Amino acid sequence: MAFTSYTEFARSLSLTLRPESDNRPFPVMLKTELLSGLTVALALVPEAVAFAFVAGVHPLVGLYAAFIVGLITALIGGRPGMISGATGALAVVMVALVAEHGVEYLFATVVLMGILQILAGVFRLGKFIRLVPHAVMLGFVNGLAIVIFLAQLTQFQVPGTAEASGHGMSGGEWLSGLPLYLMLAGVGLTMAIIWLLPKVTTAVPAPLAAIVIVAVIVILFDLPIPRVGDMASIEGGLPPWHIPMVPLNFETLEIILPYAVILAAIGLIESLLTLNLVNQMTDQRGGASQECVAQGVANTVTGFFGGMGGCAMIGQSMINVRSGGRTRIAGVAAALFLLSFILFASPLIEQIPLAALVGVMFMVVIGTFAWNTFRIMRVAPKFASFVTILVTVVTVMEDLAVAVVVGVIVSALQYAWVNAKRITAKAYTTPEGAKVYQVNGPLFFGSAEGFAELFDVKGDPGRVVVDFAESRVADQSALNAIEGLAARYADEGKALELRHLSRDCRKLLERTGLIVEVSEDDPEYQVAADRKVQRGLFSGGGH
Repeated sequence: MAFTSYTEFARSLSLTLRPESDNRPFPVMLKTELLSGLTVALALVPEAVAFAFVAGVHPLVGLYAAFIVGLITALIGGRPGMISGATGALAVVMVALVAEHGVEYLFATVVLMGILQILAGVFRLGKFIRLVPHAVMLGFVNGLAIVIFLAQLTQFQVPGTAEASGHGMSGGEWLSGLPLYLMLAGVGLTMAIIWLLPKVTTAVPAPLAAIVIVAVIVILFDLPIPRVGDMASIEGGLPPWHIPMVPLNFETLEIILPYAVILAAIGLIESLLTLNLVNQMTDQRGGASQECVAQGVANTVTGFFGGMGGCAMIGQSMINVRSGGRTRIAGVAAALFLLSFILFASPLIEQIPLAALVGVMFMVVIGTFAWNTFRIMRVAPKFASFVTILVTVVTVMEDLAVAVVVGVIVSALQYAWVNAKRITAKAYTTPEGAKVYQVNGPLFFGSAEGFAELFDVKGDPGRVVVDFAESRVADQSALNAIEGLAARYADEGKALELRHLSRDCRKLLERTGLIVEVSEDDPEYQVAADRKVQRGLFSGGGH
């Protein structure tokens, strides 16, 4: 697109970073977004370092990923205000690859992972996130809140032992005595400031104020509380251009493809679920397919700049939204602040006490966990409550992708079972002596057997009519059930007629020779698709 003037270009860029619906005064908006981005950047540092340790790579590999993935998704992602970076869900998959084949294979895997995510966006696969039921969403949110909480416990270990223990949940020496009490006091003070400050003023994001206040107290009195620098040094240069040093052959593809598929799936599932969550919090809509492409581009670029890859981060996204970040400016600022920490401010950032950052994340946990789950479970169907608990447990014990897939499969099976029992028929005889069956309920693989049992083939008269006005033929199993019913009547020498079938279903039944009445009120089903309506699709829910 060509711009006729600088003013037009500036306005286009402004609308990209800040939507027209944002009616805050520009100075107020800009200050809020920048401070929110700074808060997010401070919270990103220990997370990126910790996840790099989990994956078995250098801390800068995690920090570079947080910067590149965060910057690109902030600019072109489907949800302004959402934060992406290196995550633990991906790190726990990467560790086996790095341990067996080395970090160069990780970079190649991240590039392939990004390409797969771009393809998912191009083919609009992001729309399938709509298949995730609300009970699964509740389990996802609660499980992730617990995972974030458990991840912070590693900061209560003696620096140098947490990272040596892999996940950090075992094998490290726990703080004790005065350092433990001071750590708990710092966490408690941070949480108290975040809770109380908004009641006094909203001029500064409460998490940022809490980090600064606790850091000043710790540094001023030289308290023995673990600091960011105790985890690792974050000093470095610009991310270097780096082509993964792996053989370009089929053997390499065999190694990296399984990991790339798993990482791409986990990254997209976590990103799209986080997108939905942020949508609900901000009462706005985000583009699922656009987010898939953005995540893919970000990971592809990251793989060529020595980063470990990443996806949306629910914890940092919550920090951003609760700090007032609503536009792309906050995400871009967070990425640029993080890069400036690496390049210029590492000595200062390394002095920030971990207690302050843990306190911020604990408040994120409290804000993320869906506390109304307990009230919902008292009134919701027992099966929905079971799915919520199941997804929560699997998220904590395994990982997010497995939990969501399990939740969706279990919910789908339960839905199929319930609908399989809904197939009924009301029969009556016309004055001409024909028997009419008015079928009610969906006809699909689950109800096909029950459908066949509705008819008295031997006792029916010579002409039978099956009316599908209150039913829906959903899949190939349903068509086979109709053909099987016709064959049974044909064996008895009786005629079978079908009414109110869609055009697609009639076409598929032409080869059987069945008599299908055509009328103006025959159904034409509409299937919701990604930003458009597709009519009469037999595959995937048509008749």
